[in-house]
Amino acid sequence: MRIELSTRALDRIASQAAVPNYDRAQLTAGILHFGIGNFHRAHQAVYLDALFNQGRDHDWAIVGAGVLPSDEKMRQLLARQDNLTTVVEQDADRSTARVTGAMIDYLEPGDTAATIAKLADPAIRIVSLTITEGGYFIDASGRFDPAHPDIAADGAAPEDPVTVFGLIAAGLKRRRAAGIPPFTVMSCDNIPHNGVVTRNAVVGLAALFDPELAAWIGENVAFPNGMVDRITPATSDRERQICAADYGIEDACPVFCEGFKQWVLEDDFPAGRPALEEVGVQFVPDVTPYEHMKIRILNGGHAAIAYPAGLLDIHYVHEAMENPFVRAFLEKIEYEEIIPVVPPVPDMDLLEYFRLIEERFSNPKIGDTVRRLCFDGSNRQPKFIVPSIAERLAQNAGIDGLALESALWCRYCYGVSERGKIVEPNDPAWERLQAQAHKAKEDPQAWLGMEDIYGEVARSEIFRTAFTRALSALWEHGTEKVLTRYLEGRL
Repeated sequence: MRIELSTRALDRIASQAAVPNYDRAQLTAGILHFGIGNFHRAHQAVYLDALFNQGRDHDWAIVGAGVLPSDEKMRQLLARQDNLTTVVEQDADRSTARVTGAMIDYLEPGDTAATIAKLADPAIRIVSLTITEGGYFIDASGRFDPAHPDIAADGAAPEDPVTVFGLIAAGLKRRRAAGIPPFTVMSCDNIPHNGVVTRNAVVGLAALFDPELAAWIGENVAFPNGMVDRITPATSDRERQICAADYGIEDACPVFCEGFKQWVLEDDFPAGRPALEEVGVQFVPDVTPYEHMKIRILNGGHAAIAYPAGLLDIHYVHEAMENPFVRAFLEKIEYEEIIPVVPPVPDMDLLEYFRLIEERFSNPKIGDTVRRLCFDGSNRQPKFIVPSIAERLAQNAGIDGLALESALWCRYCYGVSERGKIVEPNDPAWERLQAQAHKAKEDPQAWLGMEDIYGEVARSEIFRTAFTRALSALWEHGTEKVLTRYLEGRL
């Protein structure tokens, strides 16, 4: 029997999946979170649900918020099931389901007044964000861009902000005026030094309309850095059907994810925080080594398999790992070019970490798609790949594999796979990328002209030569032959 997910149905669902053992009516909000997507619901919300199940910190429940049209769709779907989410964890040899209830409300996106009022509520002591790598208004060097049209608009009309950072600044302004201590701002996105980047965005925007407020934020608001990790694919009819068939739960937006999860945080929460260390969150003085490890090895590894797999019309990530050319390319580029420039991490063996990642990428149940990995390269490449290229160049070390990865991305953005299948737009900047990729077929340097993506790397003659060689070879010989040449040291 299939049961529609709701609070009333939890007793019946308990025979088929784990459900909250706490009284959700007794939860009160302590966190406002922007970006109630799949990753947040598989990560931060799961940690808090586990903590609440221990009978701890019930004054740290989540209130959702958003600014995008897609946020309203998610709000409506979740509202119909009392803001509950079915989280299905899938490893190669087991699958389990749990219903989480850490979120108790979801503000209407676009209701600026309600959002700012909630931000000013003294009960809200943490404001967290999962807004994707492209949502921070930063350039290739990681600097905040105050000239971006959305930021400039918020600077000109701070009383009616349209960005997350404009809303946060408005909320902090109101708290300052009322004498309410500021909340901590906690980024949960895959960006190096995500706390610093978030601080720069909030302070930089505030400086456009109130320099004194900007100075106050810089001096009084905490922005801890953090590293988050859990492979979480998008939800499709496939996941909804599995949820219903295997667990008897009719959930309009279940979350499927791997069993593995990791969260490393700097312990800088002046307004207080939930006892997340009780449920596996690691608090450290400096998260930088963990960031480098995860972003370079895991996210960089995703990029390495994404584009050759996309060009070969491989659908699932585990299928890409079964392709001998793609997997060997991943291993060679990781062992020879990426891992050697990742700084040591306390109590971690980087080679063992990569072997764990290979297992995770190979998980046949997770259903992660190659297209998801290919998405948003214009924002991901400058964070996941270009820094490794820059460090290799600084050390006078080889970059043939990284140059090939970049060439594969360019070839993918041409918009046609090797079998002639059209690649549907897969980046917010797709039109620009496709135009540059078409130019680069005859003039590879046209691709490197996007200095907002490549920065100083684009001016390296060593990289330019290697990229040109790789892209020309891809057009002449195709992906599999070029990967073979690289693996044999003949590229």
